[in-house]
Amino acid sequence: MQSISWEKVTPSYLQLTPIIEDVSSIPHTSFEQLQPRFAAALSDFIELQRHCRLMWVCGLDNTRYRQLVTDAARRMVSSSHHNIDVITTESSSLAQLFGHYSVAENGEILNQSIGLLESHPESIIVLPIRTLMTEPGSWEKIKSLIMGEPVTKCHLHGPTLSARITYSTNAKLIFVGDRNQISDVEYHDSAALSSMTLFSEIELEIKLDQNNVAPYVGWLKHLAEPLHISLADSDAVTKVLTAGARACEEQHYTPLCPIWIERLLSESLLQSQSKAISASDIEAALAKRAYRESYLVNRALDDILDGQVVIKTKGSQIGQVNGLTVVDIPGHPVSYGEPARISCVVHFGDGDIADVERKADLGGNLHAKGMMIMQAYISSEMKLDEPLPFSASIVFEQSYSEVDGDSASLAEFCALSSALSQSPIKQHIAITGAMDQFGQVQAVGGLNEKIEGFFYVCHHQGLTGEQGVIMPSANLRHLALHKDVIEAIRAGRFHIWCVDNVDQALEILIGMPFKNAEQSVVNRIEDRIHQLDNPHPSQTVLQKFKQWLKMD
Repeated sequence: MQSISWEKVTPSYLQLTPIIEDVSSIPHTSFEQLQPRFAAALSDFIELQRHCRLMWVCGLDNTRYRQLVTDAARRMVSSSHHNIDVITTESSSLAQLFGHYSVAENGEILNQSIGLLESHPESIIVLPIRTLMTEPGSWEKIKSLIMGEPVTKCHLHGPTLSARITYSTNAKLIFVGDRNQISDVEYHDSAALSSMTLFSEIELEIKLDQNNVAPYVGWLKHLAEPLHISLADSDAVTKVLTAGARACEEQHYTPLCPIWIERLLSESLLQSQSKAISASDIEAALAKRAYRESYLVNRALDDILDGQVVIKTKGSQIGQVNGLTVVDIPGHPVSYGEPARISCVVHFGDGDIADVERKADLGGNLHAKGMMIMQAYISSEMKLDEPLPFSASIVFEQSYSEVDGDSASLAEFCALSSALSQSPIKQHIAITGAMDQFGQVQAVGGLNEKIEGFFYVCHHQGLTGEQGVIMPSANLRHLALHKDVIEAIRAGRFHIWCVDNVDQALEILIGMPFKNAEQSVVNRIEDRIHQLDNPHPSQTVLQKFKQWLKMD
């Protein structure tokens, strides 16, 4: 199979360039203009007035997002000509929201205060969902508001009054928080997301096309203006889009997240000598960020180069393959890729394929699932009347933490096929991918990090022009590789092969498909089984006579 061209391993925006060529002429875009679902829900929430008092907005639990929701609501209220105030608070105190009072020993009311609901009876209040999680009984008070019942002030201390202090309000609430927080509320009350409330969510990314690329650039300009930053030209915009594609792990998508965009623009400004940042400024900012976050990555690479972790990038080995993993370490801001040697040994047995990671309690459920799928495929394709007369043991060598996910199932299948057929695997090629029970190769995550992890090992051990990575064809759209890898692919010093099934993968790794060929892995395994069943081939009369002479 031919490796893919360098143009396919990075996003291309040639069709969009004419639209964004004159960046300065593109008007600013507001938050809600790029959030059509949220905008529609917010508009309905405003128009419903007293018929709907509560709205859930799923987004990051962050002040920035609540301010975006508040600003969007203010613009919509203004355009609809409703006389409604829109306010926001970051306080999780029920006393501030509902008001509170204290009672003296003689029953006199002390320190009565007016809450936001009472002081803004015709308002929309945007607040964090954690208000409901940190204040006991808060949800019951909110439900009273939803039902249009009088709202009760919080009793802080002192004897309880015979009648609670209540008031009426037409205020409406928008709670903003992440999906886990909304789920926690729903767990305590299954009716929380009832028909009396509205739900919407803030989309974190957008699929770019010719219709929305200009509004997206307008969003970039809208966020850049308060930072006193401008984008110099279309090349700078393209560089932001490329960085966004990598962040989204999708060539046709880019982040809408204002925090991500503002961080990138601010860091790029440090590299610029003016307020107009260029593509080179953005690239320099990304390089400096990678350097700041590279300590663990370089330490892992040093362990491989020093021989502490065995990864071979030359020669061939039976039953050994270079798999690709993504490492996530708590307290570290990014994931990084690292090759892992997966080995398999076989011996006479009852057909059992032992997953060492699972038996050592180091394999997660998804990894176990991938192993079982791989075993089912081999058993199905061999079409044996009885169990395979071999047992096998598969392990991630020098792995001392939990392994999970099914992205190594294709690599494990190749290692097992190699060990059973005694066919050597090329060590200068690494492989990643999941497989199904029919031998089809399926998409996995973390492709950019995985490919770059193996590339840098090969680069430091010496690129030979034969090294590369086998990956699922379905993952091609997720590639946004570092410029070092792109340049090596362009020069023919590194390769990427995309495969759709296990036959194509084995053809590249060991030079033959798994089945349906005169020279195939299945044929080699069958020959080995035949030799096991017939250890002494039939002898001629002369050979038998010679053997009799030796015995005599």
